[in-house]
Amino acid sequence: FADKEKKKSKSKTVLDYPISIFFIVVNEFCERFSYYGMRTVLVLYLNNFLNWDEDFATTIYHTFVALCYLTPILGAIVADSWLGKYKTIVYLSIVYAVGQVVLAVSAIHDITDTNRDGTPDNMTFHVALSMVGLVLIALGTGGIKPCVAAFGGDQFEDHQEKQRGTFFSIFYISINAGSLLSTIITPILKAQECGIYTHQQCYPLAFGVPAALMFVALVVFIVGSPMYTKTAPQGNIMVKFCKCVGFAIKNRFRHRSSQYPKRAHWMDWAEEKYDKLLIAQVKMVLKVLFLYIPLPMFWALFDQQGSRWTLQATTMDGKFGSLEIQPEHMQTVNPILILVLVPIMDTLIYPLISKCKLNFSPLKRMTVGMLLASVAFVAAALVQLEIDKTLPDFPAGEESQVKFVNMLNEKINFTAGDQPFSMEPFTARDNYTTFTGAFNLSLGARQLQRDQVQWKHSQHPGDHPGCFCSQFSDINKKPEKGKNAIKFLTASARRINVTARENDFGFTVPNNMSAYQLLHSGDVNYKIMTASGRSCVFSQTLKYGSSYTIFIRPDIKFEEQCTGVHAVMDISPNTVTLALQIPQYFFITAGEVVFSVTGLEFAYSQSPSNMKAVLQAGWLLTVAVGNIIVLIVAEAATLEEQWAEYILFASLLVLVCIIFAIMAYFYTYIDPVKIESQFAHCEPEEEKKKKRSLEMVGHGNGFRKRSDSSSSDETTT
Repeated sequence: FADKEKKKSKSKTVLDYPISIFFIVVNEFCERFSYYGMRTVLVLYLNNFLNWDEDFATTIYHTFVALCYLTPILGAIVADSWLGKYKTIVYLSIVYAVGQVVLAVSAIHDITDTNRDGTPDNMTFHVALSMVGLVLIALGTGGIKPCVAAFGGDQFEDHQEKQRGTFFSIFYISINAGSLLSTIITPILKAQECGIYTHQQCYPLAFGVPAALMFVALVVFIVGSPMYTKTAPQGNIMVKFCKCVGFAIKNRFRHRSSQYPKRAHWMDWAEEKYDKLLIAQVKMVLKVLFLYIPLPMFWALFDQQGSRWTLQATTMDGKFGSLEIQPEHMQTVNPILILVLVPIMDTLIYPLISKCKLNFSPLKRMTVGMLLASVAFVAAALVQLEIDKTLPDFPAGEESQVKFVNMLNEKINFTAGDQPFSMEPFTARDNYTTFTGAFNLSLGARQLQRDQVQWKHSQHPGDHPGCFCSQFSDINKKPEKGKNAIKFLTASARRINVTARENDFGFTVPNNMSAYQLLHSGDVNYKIMTASGRSCVFSQTLKYGSSYTIFIRPDIKFEEQCTGVHAVMDISPNTVTLALQIPQYFFITAGEVVFSVTGLEFAYSQSPSNMKAVLQAGWLLTVAVGNIIVLIVAEAATLEEQWAEYILFASLLVLVCIIFAIMAYFYTYIDPVKIESQFAHCEPEEEKKKKRSLEMVGHGNGFRKRSDSSSSDETTT
């Protein structure tokens, strides 16, 4: 039997461990680095580079994540039914690596392919490549997900149970290490400026390095091929499970009439074709899958760390003294807390609860995990309220807001509406004045050819007839993506040109205002130059989310540093510190540890020995459905306030948590071994042999070993 089912490896052993597992561990480290490195900056790429709004970027992000958790079922079927684990991993890793390269190429554009706001001009090309890349990545990472850990377990002989258990601990560490390092490194790569291609942040590098790591993962895995023990396809238990359930349903409806006697369970209608042991095993699995129904709501909240929470971070201040934190860096809090909280829960909290004689069953733990996730979103809503307090009071309805600027070298007095104003030479009012509808602007006789001019907030910008004054449009919302909106106003008679970080502000006529340019945070030097070549530099430090109008006076002095140039703040920068996000990350991570690890442990203990893969597939499916829920709720709710959306998700999870608690209350724990033993005599001898073989291959793969720092999706089966 063994000769038919396995191709024996030629691998040597070191300390009784197969050398082949080294290649598998390195492969997994590089693959997780590749996946999470790409995913860390994905929503910002969609928002910043492709210039999609936050809602649409969030939609695409969660669609991609959902696809990543739907494709494992396809990968498992292909591996177990046709290709085997090794070939499935190789072929889909090639698809995976190509997808990463396509995504990296989609982020490349040169300066001639750039609009004035820094986004690519040929957007259709970049969008098409990005979508192709993401589909290939989802197919690759999802397809190999159920294969790699199980393939590692195949490398051990029957007498190496202890070594196999140690391997999965090392496997778990490699996944967390790859995820953590990529979450730290990739934002740093993205923050670099790609001088060869564009002045924008370097998404080609941020995606290119993960693509290179995926190729390294593939090469390392193939190099170890001669040493692997390769198990031949043995038929997919998920297919058999589905066929058994399908036959029971079909047979039940075929015999709907009352002349057929009722059966104790609807699965008993499959007895005409399938043996009683298989039917009993399916019943146990269905019992657990029924409890899975409320679980997607947890993942709907959990996976928003990479979308909504990252976008929230772009509206906050990432400055911690001399250290500047990128918004996407906050995602590293999750894997760091995982590595801290998992041993604390296992060695301190759970034993303490047990000593207190409290019945903290697995289903109760999962209920607590859901509540902690809902608390995390309440915390996120409170942070959002603090952020909203710092936002400017923009006009609404028929209101208009006006900021007055005096570019004359003399004091002026004027009246706007019923409000009198007085302004010194070359100054601007700090605040905007709000008007409803039209208002009259009345200047002194020297400045007017007519007594009064009526301005309307909807009037097209430009010089008003009969008035030595001009109207310009300001932005009416806070700059997106954490950038800073900068424009220049000059009253100089000289032709002026301004550049900064390769941005050309491009205004050349006197008494004119440049278009807005979006600049990243940090120190920036503006080079101001006349047509004759005289130039000087004006320096400014930008934070996040501010807007400035920089005035160039007619008496500007072209020295090394410009004099006669000053900046007026139109919109203040972000002031809410990123540190306020730490509590919400703590609660969501604590909820994950209690919910996810416990959920897999519970499923393992309640499932038959040969159908743990079915429950693993069901678990991954709950993650996919959770991301689909985000799309549905975000689109259907259409809430204008982000804090209200956070509260909505928290409320939905509390409601689902109550339903789950009721379901858990009526759940009766079972012993699968005892149930299977009752029907063992009904099992064909060939099936017994296959079952024993599968048990030996999968023995020691503890479900308490968490295998993914961002969601417990890769726990070994």
